[in-house]
Amino acid sequence: MLDRRCREIDGLTTDMVRLEKRVREIETLLGAMHLRCEVNTHYGDQDSVGDAVRQRALYADLTIIGPLLLGDRDLALSVIDGSLAETGKPLLVVPKGAKATLCPRHVLVGWDWRVEAFRAVREATRLLSRSKEVRVVMSDREAACNGNRDPGADIADYLARHGVRVAVDRMPSVGPSLDAVLARHAADASADMIVMGAHGYRGLRQRIFGGATRWIPEKLPLPLFLAR
Repeated sequence: MLDRRCREIDGLTTDMVRLEKRVREIETLLGAMHLRCEVNTHYGDQDSVGDAVRQRALYADLTIIGPLLLGDRDLALSVIDGSLAETGKPLLVVPKGAKATLCPRHVLVGWDWRVEAFRAVREATRLLSRSKEVRVVMSDREAACNGNRDPGADIADYLARHGVRVAVDRMPSVGPSLDAVLARHAADASADMIVMGAHGYRGLRQRIFGGATRWIPEKLPLPLFLAR
């Protein structure tokens, strides 16, 4: 028991030394970029991660998750729970192979008239206004729910009033899954980012971490801007 306890202490000491080294590296990097910043650390059990992230995300405009964190599914889920699900603040997911940017030139917006989709658009409006092209994509099934107005006219008008250059695309709701259609359309449009609402938490987990609709990290390495 004593030997096991000594090994645990040695492991904790090694982790703390590694963490402190990483903090210094990040502070040096941000300092060289002349950014106003604060580097916080949290060392605790898995259950406390979500709350630690929530406390910090409440006072941030955006939470960013990169490929290193996405590689640890349990840890990434705790961060998503703490930032996106519990604060109402947007989240930017940057999978492996994607280029992290807040100035995308071509953006695809997944639209379905749900409040989560509008929140994503609202939170991303400043980002969208700087883009060269924004394409709002909806299924023809969703378009049919819009009554007599042209499909997508409402969200297109909203974005246009904020100086966004926007076009609306209707995609077929039959055949491949909507995720697959959206992924293919993003590739065809040379999109730099996808903006969408984070409704359907189970579906969100599948998109990012696995399942039949796992297309973001593996098939289409693009940053994903989410809001709920």
